Amino acid sequence: MRVIFERSGGFAGIRITKTIDIDTLPESERNQLQLLIEAANFFKLPENITSANPQPDRFHYQITVEKSQRQHRVIVSEQAVPDTLRPLLEWLMRVK
Repeated sequence: MRVIFERSGGFAGIRITKTIDIDTLPESERNQLQLLIEAANFFKLPENITSANPQPDRFHYQITVEKSQRQHRVIVSEQAVPDTLRPLLEWLMRVK
């Protein structure tokens, strides 16, 4: 499995991009990432999640998960992040 994470926007406009190959992670991190993807029900989330009240200078996140022959991408604005997705986003921001 591979996860591609990108954060853009924000006041300074600094973009962060990470590609995580799950096979290169220590077992505990690999297990945690898999659990977070499952808990977010990631593959059933819509591709675009937006807020009814967009706000300037907020972050936008794009997460793509490639698993076997399956790929799903979610683009979400900071103020519209579902509670189920928040732990995965926080983990992705912390991982190096």
